[in-house]
Amino acid sequence: MAVIGIMDSGAGGLSVLRELRRVLPRARYLYYSDNAWCPYGDKSAEFIRERCTAITKELSGRGAEVMVVACNTATAAAIAHLRAQFALPFVGMEPAVKPAALGTKSGVIGVLATAGTLKASKYLITKGLYGSGVRIAEHVGSGFVELVENDILEGPEAEKVCEASLLPLLEAGADIIVLGCTHYPFLLGTLQKVARQRGYDGVRFIDPAPAVARRTVQILSEKGLSVEDAQGGTELLSSGPDQTLRKLYSLIDKEDRAREDA
Repeated sequence: MAVIGIMDSGAGGLSVLRELRRVLPRARYLYYSDNAWCPYGDKSAEFIRERCTAITKELSGRGAEVMVVACNTATAAAIAHLRAQFALPFVGMEPAVKPAALGTKSGVIGVLATAGTLKASKYLITKGLYGSGVRIAEHVGSGFVELVENDILEGPEAEKVCEASLLPLLEAGADIIVLGCTHYPFLLGTLQKVARQRGYDGVRFIDPAPAVARRTVQILSEKGLSVEDAQGGTELLSSGPDQTLRKLYSLIDKEDRAREDA
């Protein structure tokens, strides 16, 4: 039975694991949080490639046959390198500019992402392909990753940090906001609250994780890999303290159980 490996700079990639478990509930997962070096946004591409290479070796050594790079910054910096180095299928992240561009009514979309993602060639190519005919407003989600890694998902501090990066996009006229980092969906409730408080009730947020989950299913099918394991389950690994990782994982685990009971 195939094992799916998932890597991220921290706990943010759990937002991708959440979507994977919805479409592949009986699969086995290995999740690696590189939180000793989080965030990746201010690290060099060379450093990120080194870390992703080491993590891929670790997870493939534990049986992973498919790797999901559940980090936009790591995808931009390292996925081409990883594909050249390992005989494994890799699934990466891509800011959801295309669906946002197709869905906007105001003609303006917003992209919240890390600095590394916004300047990466992968994002710039996507922007060039699908951004014609719309205006794209961009902003770094300053402090967002740190909030999630410190388990501060709501409350005055989270609202203040979210407002500082979200408000410029709303004021620019964006009616759809692309969440360009896997940490950001954990702040969705706070982002929505800030938007409502500022009078932007109609704004929509796009999480690319469901598309990544669908692509993973497609690759498994193409490779003839089965993930239907009676035991299933998720193993959590990290390079640093894992308290927040396990707490956020418990939240998605609780969501899964509630969905099963419904």
